[in-house]
Amino acid sequence: MMSRKVIPILIVCAWLSRSALAQEGSRYPTSLLTSSAVQKRDFRMTVFPITELKYVGLGIEAKIGTGFCLDPKCRFIGTNYHVAAVAHPRKIGGQRVIGRYLATGPQDEGATVNDVFGGSTKFTLSRDLAIFELRHSLPKHQGIPFSLNDLYIGQDVDIYGYPKEGMNPFRSFLQFHGKFKGETLTGLLAFDYSLSAGKAIRPGASGGIIVDSKTQQIVGILNSIANNGELVAIAVPVQSLVDFVSNVQPGLAQNLFPSAKGIFPPGDMYPKFAPPPALDVLRHRPEEPAEVKVLRSKAQPLADSMRNFVAVQTFAWGSGNNDPAAISAYEVQILDGYQRFREYPDGKKELQEIPLPTVNNSITPGDEWSRLPAMVGTDLGLKIQQAATTVINGQRVKVFLYQADPEDELCRVKSHLNLGFFAVSKLAAVGCYGEVWTDEDTNILRISENFERCGGWKDCRAVVTYGWLRRPGETPRLIPLAILTQAELKKKVYWCRGQFTGYQEFSSKFKILSGKVTP
Repeated sequence: MMSRKVIPILIVCAWLSRSALAQEGSRYPTSLLTSSAVQKRDFRMTVFPITELKYVGLGIEAKIGTGFCLDPKCRFIGTNYHVAAVAHPRKIGGQRVIGRYLATGPQDEGATVNDVFGGSTKFTLSRDLAIFELRHSLPKHQGIPFSLNDLYIGQDVDIYGYPKEGMNPFRSFLQFHGKFKGETLTGLLAFDYSLSAGKAIRPGASGGIIVDSKTQQIVGILNSIANNGELVAIAVPVQSLVDFVSNVQPGLAQNLFPSAKGIFPPGDMYPKFAPPPALDVLRHRPEEPAEVKVLRSKAQPLADSMRNFVAVQTFAWGSGNNDPAAISAYEVQILDGYQRFREYPDGKKELQEIPLPTVNNSITPGDEWSRLPAMVGTDLGLKIQQAATTVINGQRVKVFLYQADPEDELCRVKSHLNLGFFAVSKLAAVGCYGEVWTDEDTNILRISENFERCGGWKDCRAVVTYGWLRRPGETPRLIPLAILTQAELKKKVYWCRGQFTGYQEFSSKFKILSGKVTP
């Protein structure tokens, strides 16, 4: 990444002193993994320049870097934090940028001061990552698979990016061949590389990709070069990208890294839970197993903690594997037990419900993110049973099954009927069932809810995922990360995906490190 000011006659370039701090979609198609497809691949359809131009006085200031398609459809663009922190492009490849996610920042644990554009920026080098979300996918572009395999010394790789070339304001796509050298003390990957047509990697290549020469899978994201004159490229490992995407886009992480540790499959593990019939309705309610009591004791504090913060919730409505047909963002908070919204970022009016888009207006997340933990924690009418502990991608997970009947009035479905000049909403109690996934300490990681009836729709369900908010000097706390609601109508699946970012606790202004969004 670099910045430059173009003045009539003279071009002034800002260089880096320490170093040249230089996927929503379906899973990668099998054809991308075949050798014949790999040999014909044009990486210019995966890697591209990122440029932001600003008029400054009589000249133009340019902030440049490199980006790559994160997902197969290329609606999410990966790059470095130090690129996205200073460059705020409104469009990439002609498509409008609707979101920006940062994996690190000045308040990040382990952040150090790094020289960028002749100035200093504080962030954690091993998490030097960012994502731009586009309104629509980039036409004719596509992502490639990632590799989480360990690298061996001398492993052949190829480096792709758009470095700055001398005083020329235009950049060319360049490929450099390299070999894995080892890991740095800061958790980065080092590669010896060769010149490309006599050219070295220069500023502007930050955010490019390092690809295994044999498998053609991404093994690292270029973020710097050695500052001692040696031909050494430095990259952020893919595992850091996995951790980052898992926090800000859990659904996307499931598609990009289905076998990575800590990534959960989208579906439930077990069929519908059918509790045994009560033998004697006149007897006292039987005592619950110890593990279920522990689950309830962990669920209630999680539900209570939802009342202590405000978050930004984004919404994306769509169907099938298509790009979202509508997108919006609101500030959300639970007040007096009810969900409230405010337009983000500058809304003044409090809303009880968000305005529904003209498309797919029957599928919208509700307050499941706060209601489900409360239901699991306090509603004794909810029948809960522990299933066998399982291992998902290397992580041991406890699974609890639950079920409620319509007369329990624990699960409700709201239907919307749009009559043109006005809309009618109806709330009905229905039977429901689902699963609660926890870690080995019974901390909740995921709750699903399946509705047995939802009007003319089929397979109506909601899934909420939770993760840890960690800040130096503060006790880690569980927070909602993402919510998905979906249903089928006439053999077509409609969905609404929501993300939670920009957390605040009362008047404090802390934010989850990897969750900054600019709608």
